[in-house]
Amino acid sequence: MAFNKVWCALALGFLLPFSCAHTDFFTSIGHMTDLINTEKDLVVSLKDYIKAEESKLEQIKKWAEKLDQLTATATKDPEGFLGHPVNAFKLMKRLNTEWGELENLVLKDMSDGFISNMTIQRQFFPNDEDQTGAAKALLRLQDTYNLDTDTLSRGNLPGVKHKSFLTAEDCFELGKIAYTEADYYHTELWMEQALKQLDEGEVSSADKVYILDYLSYAVYQQGDLGKAMALTKRLLELDPEHQRANGNMKYFEYIMAKEKEGNKSSTDSEEQEKETEVKKKDYLPERRKYEMLCRGEGLKMTPRRQKRLFCRYYDGNRNPRYILGPVKQEDEWDKPRIVRFLDIISDEEIETVKELAKPRLSRATVHDPETGKLTTAHYRVSKSAWLSGYESPVVSRINTRIQDLTGLDVSTAEELQVANYGVGGQYEPHFDFARKDEPDAFKELGTGNRIATWLFYMSDVSAGGATVFPEVGASVWPRKGTAVFWYNLFPSGEGDYSTRHAACPVLVGNKWVSNKWLHERGQEFRRPCTLSELE
Repeated sequence: MAFNKVWCALALGFLLPFSCAHTDFFTSIGHMTDLINTEKDLVVSLKDYIKAEESKLEQIKKWAEKLDQLTATATKDPEGFLGHPVNAFKLMKRLNTEWGELENLVLKDMSDGFISNMTIQRQFFPNDEDQTGAAKALLRLQDTYNLDTDTLSRGNLPGVKHKSFLTAEDCFELGKIAYTEADYYHTELWMEQALKQLDEGEVSSADKVYILDYLSYAVYQQGDLGKAMALTKRLLELDPEHQRANGNMKYFEYIMAKEKEGNKSSTDSEEQEKETEVKKKDYLPERRKYEMLCRGEGLKMTPRRQKRLFCRYYDGNRNPRYILGPVKQEDEWDKPRIVRFLDIISDEEIETVKELAKPRLSRATVHDPETGKLTTAHYRVSKSAWLSGYESPVVSRINTRIQDLTGLDVSTAEELQVANYGVGGQYEPHFDFARKDEPDAFKELGTGNRIATWLFYMSDVSAGGATVFPEVGASVWPRKGTAVFWYNLFPSGEGDYSTRHAACPVLVGNKWVSNKWLHERGQEFRRPCTLSELE
């Protein structure tokens, strides 16, 4: 199969993708707000330079004024601005691509002040990998929330504060990034969108010939020979001397003639199989359920089950701290039992936790089931930091609160993990506890398995970002100041597989959470074992 794909590409005269980046890079909103300020500083520096050479740099001045208006808006509400995924992508693109082009222009007659500022700031600029990560986040959102390219390109997303749109050039860039990943499904979608916007009269530096070149190849790779021929004919109308397109047309005609003879090649059959595989895009039943729940299309409880869910004032089983001032608690789901605590963390505590975490945020990790060590994974896209109780009275107070309300010993728990899910941030379906085939998952901690999970929501999310449980059809939506709690293990110590859960991609907004994983050690008398394995 691999040999056939290479042969087809050579026969068509197409260049294969020059790279295939598999690293799913992610930058948190917290870090990108710094980039907004960096970009604003660069605009100020650029404008100072323009004043010195106004007559020679009229083109640069227009560019600066455009960026000045954008960054002025962005810096008033950086998190809100970057909560729109298009703004986040365009920020990556501007700093990685457009500012580099500007630098080449300025070097023709460079002022010392501007170039020195640019040199200092460049060390903080995103790179190609960052821009690719932002683009892949947009594609992930498109799939999860069933967004058509025109909706995403026009920025028509729910709850946005700063509406933004993708230019034809931006769409072309998204299509190229999908192409380098051999993702011909999204290549086709975004090249078609770029072409549509140019056909509607948008003025752009994007070239229809280049777009049609990518588009016809992506369509051919998915097995639609007729459409590939039509696109190639359109390309030749624009550039009759295009060498690759002329060669492709001859090849297409040859294949078409073979089809008419009823001798369709095995290569075409393989490509049709690939079309089915690529265009479905939903892989496994769990994936379908996960995405449906993320869109709010999950299973609905029967009225009878719904009646068993209550809200109440809860005193932590007569805990002295909460007898006179109980907390508000409501049931989110019955099996597994998921409860939500309301008004359980104050805005001041949230800001303290975020400020402590921001300098330490790094790509979130997961436990490798084979080695038991922490590693990054493509299915967990967020940034996280760990906070200890001894370093802040606020964190210590939060830990005590969790212990009082759960009745579990937190001295053997993991440190408080703070996570920021920016644009497209997600954590695909997973278990918090270690299964029997992962005996060494938490061996280094020496505190047993993860018995329970406590999850604080430290921000509201405009769209997306739900915590979903695909096995049972539950969706828990972020509400700032609340926390949800569930047991991962039965009292017997056996894992509760219905607790498999996921963090849906953030569509619009900025999601901050913090969680506490409580372990078995120390809970022997707080949650006694039962005789039944599944109780």
